[in-house]
Amino acid sequence: MQNLPGTMSVIAISQPGGPEVLVVEQRPLPDLNDGEILIRVEAAGVNRPDVLQRMGAYPPPKGASDLPGLEVAGEVVALADGASGHVIGDKVTALCPGGGYADYCKVPAGHALPVPSGLSAIEAASLPETFFTVWTNVFDRCGLKEGERFLVHGGTSGIGTCAIQLAKAFGAEVFTTVGSDEKADAVKALGADHAINYRDVAFEKVVLELSGGKGVDVILDMVGGDYVERNWKAAAVEGRICQIATLNGVSHDVNFSRLMVKRLTHTGTTLRPRDNAFKTAIADNLKSKVWPLIESGKIKPVVDSTYPLAEAAEAHRRMESSGHIGKIVLTFGS
Repeated sequence: MQNLPGTMSVIAISQPGGPEVLVVEQRPLPDLNDGEILIRVEAAGVNRPDVLQRMGAYPPPKGASDLPGLEVAGEVVALADGASGHVIGDKVTALCPGGGYADYCKVPAGHALPVPSGLSAIEAASLPETFFTVWTNVFDRCGLKEGERFLVHGGTSGIGTCAIQLAKAFGAEVFTTVGSDEKADAVKALGADHAINYRDVAFEKVVLELSGGKGVDVILDMVGGDYVERNWKAAAVEGRICQIATLNGVSHDVNFSRLMVKRLTHTGTTLRPRDNAFKTAIADNLKSKVWPLIESGKIKPVVDSTYPLAEAAEAHRRMESSGHIGKIVLTFGS
C-alpha cells in the first residue's frame, strides 16, 4: 500500500436541488471491503444519473457511497483481501456504484479495466458507464447482429456516441436522432449512417422511409414518454427495444396491439443496482471484445469538455443544457 493521506476532497450533495447544491467537503478515505481496490482518481465521468441523484430522484443502492460519480480513471493504490487481477500502480478505469467525485474511490476489483493503450486518464474516465450500459443492453440483452438496423436516440450523448461506434464496429446499419445540424454532422463523423433531426421531422416516419418500410431491428431508448409507441412504429417485425431511462417521463397511453402484431420485445434495465458478478461479466466481455477496438483506434472516446473537481456544478449545468457532444469529465489535481 502506498502512503495515503487521512482525508480527501470530495463533491457532496448538500441537499436535493440544482447544481449549486454540489459542495466541496473533506472526508476520510473509504474503507475497503474484501475484493475491492482503492483508486487514486485522476479523472471522473459525469453522467445523467449523477444529475438525477443530485435532484433527489435517483438514490444510491444500499451500501454504496452517497457521493455522485459512476466512473473513474486513475491509479490503484491499495488492495483488499481477495482483490485479484490488479497490482499497486496499475492504471485502470472503473465502473463505480457511487463515490467517483472524490480524490479516492473504492470499487470491486472485477469492475476495473486497464486503461487502453494510448488513452489519457480523461479519455479513459469517459468509458465505463456508457460502454458497460451499451454492451449489456444492445448486445447481450437485445442481441444486435451484423447486418441488422439499429436506432439509438440522443446520438451526441455519452450513450449515443458509444452506441453508434459499437454498433457500426459490429456491422450494423446505424440510425440516430439529434437536435441540430451540427450534431448530425458529429454523429455521421462517428459512423452513423442516418442522422434524423427530431426537431424537424417525425423520426419514426423517416426510419420507415429510409428502411424501405421495414423498420429497425434494435432500438436503445432513454427518452420514454411518447417515444414508447413511436419506437414501436419504427421497429421491424420481431424488433427489440431496450429502455434504459425515461427522461420524458412515463407513457400512460400506448397501443399494445402494435406490440402484438409486430411480435416486438420491449425490455428495460438499470445497471447500477445489479450485483458485482453481473458487472464483472460485462467487464470481461468489454476487455476481450471491445478494448482491442479502442486500442486499434477503431473506436474512440468522445470527450465534450472537462472541469476541475471543484467546478462540478458547472459540469452539471453543461450536462443539463444538452449542448454537449460526448462525455463531460471532471479532472483532479496533478
